[in-house]
Amino acid sequence: MLDPRRGSEEDLIARLRAGEPAAFAGLVDDLQGRLLAFAGTFTTSPALAEDIVQETWLGVIRGLPAFEGRSSLRTWIFSILVRRARTLATRESRRAASPNGADPAASEWDMGRGRHGLWDSAPVPWGLEDPAALFQTHEALEVVRAAVAALPEGQRQAVLLRDVEDLPATDVCNILGITETNQRVLLHRGRSRIRRALDRYVREDGGAVRERAALGGAPGARSAFSTEDP
Repeated sequence: MLDPRRGSEEDLIARLRAGEPAAFAGLVDDLQGRLLAFAGTFTTSPALAEDIVQETWLGVIRGLPAFEGRSSLRTWIFSILVRRARTLATRESRRAASPNGADPAASEWDMGRGRHGLWDSAPVPWGLEDPAALFQTHEALEVVRAAVAALPEGQRQAVLLRDVEDLPATDVCNILGITETNQRVLLHRGRSRIRRALDRYVREDGGAVRERAALGGAPGARSAFSTEDP
């Protein structure tokens, strides 16, 4: 999220249009890591992901004079990234074959097929006194990070934009160029996979997980979506 201490978004846009270096540097600081993580959903090549982000920033600089503010600045920037990513990733033949990230081989929820792919029964509670404390442990964060990284392209994009960037569903649909129904399906599938990964982790580690969660996890635990080295 853009730092509110730097003033309103309108002020920031005015400063960017005026060519103020500090304004652009602050914007890059805020979004660079998150843009890089999102670019990684379009390619397995770190170098290509970096190229996508660089092309995105060039698009921001070129497009600022015509930016009409119909969406938030952040939504507009992510939209530019999607267009650049699809162009560059296609050129490099590194895009996944399915543009919406669907995985036909996975036994997941399909519209119109009843309970196909849904939980066979309601998930059993983990028995944790404070479930939120689970996410303060390094191990749990690594489980989530690995689960997100393993998601098909479309599901990972939907999860990052909705659950990490906290963008409205309508903005996510506009950024990805998908329908509201498709967005809900992708988000449901992605969240379900992450939940299943956590479920396996908690049940396999049992009491040790409860003990770590009760202690509040190791200090300094990172976000599961951080692009920084551990």
